[in-house]
Amino acid sequence: MDCDTARIALSAILDGEPPIASGEAHQEALTAVQAHLRSCAGCATWHQEAVRLRDLTLETAADAPDLTARVLSAVRDDNASRDVYAESLQAGRRRILRVAVAVAAVVQLALAVPALLTAAGLTDFVAVHTSREMASFDIAVAVGFLLAAVRPERAKAFVPVAVVLAACLLFSSSLDVAQGMTVMADETGHMVACVQAGLLWLLGRTGVRSPRPVTA
Repeated sequence: MDCDTARIALSAILDGEPPIASGEAHQEALTAVQAHLRSCAGCATWHQEAVRLRDLTLETAADAPDLTARVLSAVRDDNASRDVYAESLQAGRRRILRVAVAVAAVVQLALAVPALLTAAGLTDFVAVHTSREMASFDIAVAVGFLLAAVRPERAKAFVPVAVVLAACLLFSSSLDVAQGMTVMADETGHMVACVQAGLLWLLGRTGVRSPRPVTA
């Protein structure tokens, strides 16, 4: 047996493993390793140093404190801090979006209420009726958006209404402008509905979510 083979076998024995296969081959390998140690001073010294290093490692490991609980606790604290930070950012975004939705709703009310009141001065009864209906519809939508600003958990329910309204207004306005029935300047008020739809969609995406549980 040469030195390399003997040292590989000795390393396996120190690790509690058979040097090669089990059975008779195992016993034969042990006998060959022991015979080699008696005849090779270099391998005998190497074996003594390996045994000393193994014993020193075992003693150090036995004296070392068990940090498992502290490490797991630190990981849990870090996860909890990340959750608190994420919730704080989300709450800040939600407050900004609630204010923005409320402001857009107030702007819509400011435009719709005068239209409802001034319609009485028109001489065309069809135009009066149409103007009052549109103003009433705008006021109702604005009140719904104000409710979403006050109760943001309900914002998702208003998103389809807001998106459909904005899409229809954009389509009808573009069609009327293209046919020369109106001008772009008169249709800019419909941008409020588009802004509301976008803000409402964002507010619905930042709905209140409970923090994820911290597991051991």
